[in-house]
Amino acid sequence: MRLHLFEFEDLSWFPDVIRRCQTDYLHFVISKFEIYKPAVPLVKEVIDKTGTNEIIDLCSGGGGGTDVFHKNPEEITGKQIKMTLSDKYPNLTAFEQIKTSTGGKVDYIKESVDALNVPQNIKAMRTLFSSFHHFKPEDAKSILKSAVTNEIPIAVFEGAEKSILNFLGILLLTPLTFIIITPFIKPFRLSRIFFTYLIPLIPLTTVWDGLVSVLRMYSPNEMLKMAMEVDSINYKWSSGKVRGKIGNAVLYLVGYPVN
Repeated sequence: MRLHLFEFEDLSWFPDVIRRCQTDYLHFVISKFEIYKPAVPLVKEVIDKTGTNEIIDLCSGGGGGTDVFHKNPEEITGKQIKMTLSDKYPNLTAFEQIKTSTGGKVDYIKESVDALNVPQNIKAMRTLFSSFHHFKPEDAKSILKSAVTNEIPIAVFEGAEKSILNFLGILLLTPLTFIIITPFIKPFRLSRIFFTYLIPLIPLTTVWDGLVSVLRMYSPNEMLKMAMEVDSINYKWSSGKVRGKIGNAVLYLVGYPVN
């Protein structure tokens, strides 16, 4: 059963300073543990099959999901890849830091980019990391439909699955993790220290959003069903679950034009 409760991060009135700190935290954790390393061969397969050399990451947050592609994209894919980060509420400080650390191999769009209304001039392969669950079924299907209409490959990844173990892990471990790692999260922000240790809005809202994310999560079968309803003839779709090095499940849906 899927429950689409609200997440603070999705709310337009949610203070941007808290939202940025949330995405910085997620970026740190996802990158540190290489949560999305199992996604690499799946993306490489699409690149090999379609010949694309550009990727636009939607709903990038702090950019954490794409970190596994930043260091040596040529070694991973065998070709020069242009990767661009984007978000409805872009974390420009985090994006600029990634651009600098990769020597410009990863760029970003300064303006707001809504995954439900991607500009027509963007023809790159679309990726979504840790974000597909934010969308209600009809909107999620609309994201897939937009890619199909424009004959663009798309890859969706979620770094967790719906389970009581994940639910309890977020509830019990996230507050402790915040206490330990907050001083090491970059860029340093006084607001991060204040809203973590003095008034703990960042950990509290992150825990809530994490718990809701588990309840919102689509299974691989649910994602594949959406995709097949969008196009079962002109696109090749695959979905499933792969394990990361720390035992986490990465759920995926990948699709690309067959011609």
